Amino acid sequence: MIEHRSLAEIGGLDIGWLKAKHHFAIGQYGNPGHRAVGRLYVWNDDEIAPHTGFPLHPHADVEIITYVREGVITHEDDLGNKGYTNAGDVQVMSAGTGIRHSERNDEGTPTRILQIWIKPNLPGGVPRWSAQPFPKSDRAGRFVPLASGSGAPDALPIRADAEVFGATLPAGGRARLELQVGHSAYLVPAVGSVIVNGVRVEAREGVALRDEPSIDVEALSDAELVLVVAADSA
Repeated sequence: MIEHRSLAEIGGLDIGWLKAKHHFAIGQYGNPGHRAVGRLYVWNDDEIAPHTGFPLHPHADVEIITYVREGVITHEDDLGNKGYTNAGDVQVMSAGTGIRHSERNDEGTPTRILQIWIKPNLPGGVPRWSAQPFPKSDRAGRFVPLASGSGAPDALPIRADAEVFGATLPAGGRARLELQVGHSAYLVPAVGSVIVNGVRVEAREGVALRDEPSIDVEALSDAELVLVVAADSA
């Protein structure tokens, strides 16, 4: 089953410093019809104004993956971590038993991020944070693991039966990924227009795939893709 979520039907908010699109319903936010895809239950497309951001706040029992579309995000937490994640790169925060953190745009231009929340396999665990550069040239024409719960080489580790992939395709390029039985997928083109299993998807729209044997993507224009494959068990 393929479910296309157009940009017009994805719920959002604009509070000045933050413009957000919520691909999944969570609390009062998002489209109530947009349910989780297995262990994946939050996918926020955020634009953060210069010199603003999310102040220190807590999380527990969630894997939070941040993909920076444009600009730089500055992370600080109560474990003493501080880091900067640039466009195209990824950070992972395993909240575990609990962590307090802030995410800020300290730059002079807007920062645009995709923030992805995945339910961990088990509650608890020592909180941790890490970030890593992922050159776009390394994922040209193919899906490359950026964050992985199955120990994919060179990917940031997460504590969930899920993987986050990135790919870049030139216009006319194609990429394919086999999907394991019991796993579903959600794909967003950060840039570009694509055909996903026969369905046209524009930039920043989403497409959920359930009970599909594979995901096949053809780029109609130069495209930058972010894909999550997650176990159906919640």
